[in-house]
Amino acid sequence: MSLQEIRSNTVLAARRQDVELHTADGLTLVGELALPLERDPVATLVTLHPLPTHGGFMDSHVYKKAANRLPALADIAVLRFNTRGTSSPRGTSEGAFDSADGERFDVAAAIEFAEFHESPALTNRWLVGWSFGTDLTLMHGLDPSIEGAILLSPPLRWSQPEHLAAWAESHKPVTALVPELDDNLRPDEARERFAAIPQADVIGVDGAKHLWVGEKYVRRVLDEIVRIVAPSKLPEGGLPTEVDASLVVEG
Repeated sequence: MSLQEIRSNTVLAARRQDVELHTADGLTLVGELALPLERDPVATLVTLHPLPTHGGFMDSHVYKKAANRLPALADIAVLRFNTRGTSSPRGTSEGAFDSADGERFDVAAAIEFAEFHESPALTNRWLVGWSFGTDLTLMHGLDPSIEGAILLSPPLRWSQPEHLAAWAESHKPVTALVPELDDNLRPDEARERFAAIPQADVIGVDGAKHLWVGEKYVRRVLDEIVRIVAPSKLPEGGLPTEVDASLVVEG
């Protein structure tokens, strides 16, 4: 067996499908579903990207790397899509950015897509928001079909106390990964503000910044995600940093 290091641009084997989501207000959103190559997924990530007016889209690097790696390393399905008016190489979703209001329909469409997907069923569904996507998660993602929420670099910009209260009352697990050097909300303040959700676990990440630049920080995020959604798939010491070369599609 020949081992190859997983680098920032490494793409591992998976079933990858272009998908379209259809919102209740009549828009078509473009996305991709990445699935384990030969097995049914043990968990599903419904990802909500950073602020599109500041460069956020379905290919924002942490999500791209999650889709490139997690189906092969942890049997996890990853759904990525562009919210309304957002473009990527996959295409442009219809509509226009609506400051976290109209995006409620986008979140609902993604949840519905995952809930009713067949062959394979997308079980054990979790929302993973990053920056703006964390506000969408807290505001619009509390759905009976969702197991819980993982929040990367939450700014708590659009989220209001009533949204936090609703998650508190749901008792669904919430984990916030907060960079030590975040420009918006740092760990100590995050712990104070997330105290409104008693079950929330706020994890400060030393040295990290809002955009999680650096392979060290990407790996920490992916390890934490797997620990939460599919703990049996996380080896002691974290996800592999090398794989059999036969699993490498690119990079």
